[in-house]
Amino acid sequence: MASEDVKTSESAVSKIVNLAEEAKLAGEGVKAPSYAVLSICKSLVAGGVAGAVSRTAVAPLERLKILLQVQNPHSIKYNGTIQGLKYIWRTEGFRGLFKGNGTNCARIVPNSAVKFFSYEQASKGILYLYQHHTGNEDAELTPLLRLGAGACAGIIAMSATYPMDMVRGRLTVQTEKSPYRYRGIFHALSTVLREEGPRALYRGWFPSVIGVVPYVGLNFAVYESLKVWLIKTKPLGLAEDSELSVTTRLACGAAAGTVGQTVAYPLDVIRRRMQMVGWKEASSVVIGDGRNRASLEYSGMIDAFRKTVRHEGFGALYKGLVPNFVKVVPSISLAFVTYEVVKDILGVEIRISD
Repeated sequence: MASEDVKTSESAVSKIVNLAEEAKLAGEGVKAPSYAVLSICKSLVAGGVAGAVSRTAVAPLERLKILLQVQNPHSIKYNGTIQGLKYIWRTEGFRGLFKGNGTNCARIVPNSAVKFFSYEQASKGILYLYQHHTGNEDAELTPLLRLGAGACAGIIAMSATYPMDMVRGRLTVQTEKSPYRYRGIFHALSTVLREEGPRALYRGWFPSVIGVVPYVGLNFAVYESLKVWLIKTKPLGLAEDSELSVTTRLACGAAAGTVGQTVAYPLDVIRRRMQMVGWKEASSVVIGDGRNRASLEYSGMIDAFRKTVRHEGFGALYKGLVPNFVKVVPSISLAFVTYEVVKDILGVEIRISD
């Protein structure tokens, strides 16, 4: 009788344990989606903060770069990085150095958020397919595969926020002497839509897509490849316990930004010039104040390349490259480091290099 009671009690305990395990598993099943959503939101926030911090830090150089890209070669106002920054300060004051930065941040926050998140998701998908194809579950992403993931991320992010970039370009080149001024982001967007149609918001999109592939792709590929190499080889003691210092990560980001920007820069110049097409007062900004009011017209990307090189020489494709180099190193470096630091603060386990 006693043995039967023991068996009964053991059976009851076993059922309770089983029920508890089932409840635990069910609870984990319910929590998993919400945890995943929270992790995604944190990742997006980290990307947005990284973009805003990095762009604001170099906003004066970013504006000078765009002004150099579109200025008239026969009416030069901005002649070099130092002179250009001094000229903006003298003619427009401190606020002039940050003109267009609000629009840039409004664009770059969602852009960076989508870009970093898209890169992580693309990396996971490509790595899964690569491991499945090779049959090696321990396989890692190669530099070429990282390039593909970075390119996908760049195209998705750029396409999603391109109208803001187009408007930002126009707001940035406006000066106090411009005959017609957009009052802000929404005024610029509504004016372009009303006067030029919705297609105008994507003018210059194609060279941007072509430029994004080497620029963003090489950024991620070089950055991640350098990190992996440094962690594996540990030259000069730069890596400790599979971790790199902030300074070393800054250096990796700087190298990545320099390589990507050099390859893609001519396409960035063409994009900016195509964005000015259709703007009635663009000639006074690009051609020079009142010197030549002929409208700016490019039939496409190839035509823009041809006319730029024919009228201004091959060097015109690299106008603004010096201030761009000066700003791209801290900008890209700060973006990568801020992203990973913010993710650490928010408690997101998955990092870019994971």
